[in-house]
Amino acid sequence: MELIQSIVVASWAMLVEMAPYLLLGFAVAGLLSVMISPRWVERHLGNRGLGQVFKASLFGVPLPLCSCGVIPVGASLRQHGAGKGATTAFLLSTPQTGVDSIAVTYALLGPFLAVVRPVAALLTGFLGGGLVYAFDRNDESRPVAEATTESCSTETDCCDDDGSGPERKSLGEGLYYGLVVLPRDIGRALIIGILLSGVIAALVEPRALESVLGGGMLPMFAAMAVGIPLYVCATASTPIALSLIYAGLSPGAALVFLITGPATNAATVTTLWRVLGKKSVIIFLLTVAAGALATGLVVDALIAADFVGASGMVPVVDPATVGHQHHSEGGGLGWWIGHGSAVVLILLLANALWPQPQPMGRADLESRKQMSIDTMELTVKGMRCNGCVESVTRAIEECEGVAESTVDLTVGRASISGSGFDRSSLVEAIRSLGFEVETVPVD
Repeated sequence: MELIQSIVVASWAMLVEMAPYLLLGFAVAGLLSVMISPRWVERHLGNRGLGQVFKASLFGVPLPLCSCGVIPVGASLRQHGAGKGATTAFLLSTPQTGVDSIAVTYALLGPFLAVVRPVAALLTGFLGGGLVYAFDRNDESRPVAEATTESCSTETDCCDDDGSGPERKSLGEGLYYGLVVLPRDIGRALIIGILLSGVIAALVEPRALESVLGGGMLPMFAAMAVGIPLYVCATASTPIALSLIYAGLSPGAALVFLITGPATNAATVTTLWRVLGKKSVIIFLLTVAAGALATGLVVDALIAADFVGASGMVPVVDPATVGHQHHSEGGGLGWWIGHGSAVVLILLLANALWPQPQPMGRADLESRKQMSIDTMELTVKGMRCNGCVESVTRAIEECEGVAESTVDLTVGRASISGSGFDRSSLVEAIRSLGFEVETVPVD
């Protein structure tokens, strides 16, 4: 019972510390979704050259896309004319960080690592994309128009969107994305990350990992071995990193985990193998590993040389007390902000994770069929977040003859209606994003 109490106390303290910053990150992410649409990104990454590689890496840094949601977006970029270099840069930088994870990093790990983390994402993205551009350029001479028509024929030019077209969200839709959709995407992983940080704080003695792994590169290789195959989002990995630092892992080794965990996982590598090819995937993995190690070594060296002052790093203390470091005792304003934000965050996550009703059922499809409207229902395996849903929806609606589509993340199913659409091309359009697709037979 005492152990459970310790885990709960540590987890709540972590939640109190990060909640105000995470809520701010959610709000900013919602505003970004209003200003930056996927088609706007595609328009600016559709050309070739190192300039596009840098832009792809830069665009990816603030976007709150996790390592599963970024894959179909990257595949869509590829289909709409982005070169392998720009696509690789986007896939490297985007999952490592985002406005929400930067805010949480500042809250838990201090301003120094809050700056290092997005800079590392930008540099690794540009390095990996640049290497792919230099050594895997077999597609760089292919015209953009050819790439945009591979999956299905369409008269819609996706590159004509200037950010002010019909796809642009309203402010209300942006807030809905930031306060409902984004928490829904990362909510489960975030809860697991907070609870896991509480478990580490309760079970692992301070500095215990230091006595087992020692210093230098060994703990960094250990962090990399855990981070590369593991699926963890950038925001959820941050409280885990703080607990690992408390347990004796150096800040540099913890940063290796923060880079490799969100950037890679087994499912990501498998999908990228199909989308980009073997050579690009090898460069992708080598860049993640080398970039993480280099960043970790530099961070530890700067800290050892006292380059980073006390104000730049959160002191390595028990995570069970982290929630009280910056909030006054006795119910002061800081105390109320921290605990009030934690309650608001819990309510947002509860609302986001509450089971959603299916927007279209079999009855709707049958009624449409009776009205001589072509209908089709597909099982789509591999969708994990709203980014996946948006990519699948776009791939469907870009196909000629599709009038309406609904993609349900909960059951992994897409319902399509229209007239005269090519069923095989439509299935291939979804498969090209890295998902497994099966046709649901109609009774």
